Amino acid sequence: MTTKQTDYALVARQLDALLDGETDLIANLSNASALLNQNLDQINWVGFYLMKNDALILGPFQGKPACVHIQVGSGVCGTAVQEDAIQRVADVNAFPGHIACDAASQSEIVLPLHKDGQVIGVLDIDAPIKDRFSQEDEAGLATFVNTLEKHL
Repeated sequence: MTTKQTDYALVARQLDALLDGETDLIANLSNASALLNQNLDQINWVGFYLMKNDALILGPFQGKPACVHIQVGSGVCGTAVQEDAIQRVADVNAFPGHIACDAASQSEIVLPLHKDGQVIGVLDIDAPIKDRFSQEDEAGLATFVNTLEKHL
């Protein structure tokens, strides 16, 4: 097991313990974003967008102020919702329709968040360097999201 896998497994266990017994969505997403911000290096934004009135609306996050409304199908986050699939983008400037909330962001990973089989939002993480997120990061963050979904 590599260090990153070990770190992600540990962070998922920390999240599980942190959210144990808590049912408030905003509180849980706030702690989840803070936990990732504390444990991931070379990132400049981590947070959640939640579905409301058929669009993504900014939720709890760590980082600079961000875009508030994102239409389904727009940008990396909207594409993740539309396709219900993880989006791992090595160079956001090469992504068609990328929404530049922070010009410093160079790469991004977005994971759909589910409740009762429906996409209710996304976890969005930006990095100030190109190609920041590996397949290993994707797998580790998918485990993190699965852990989070158990508490929604």
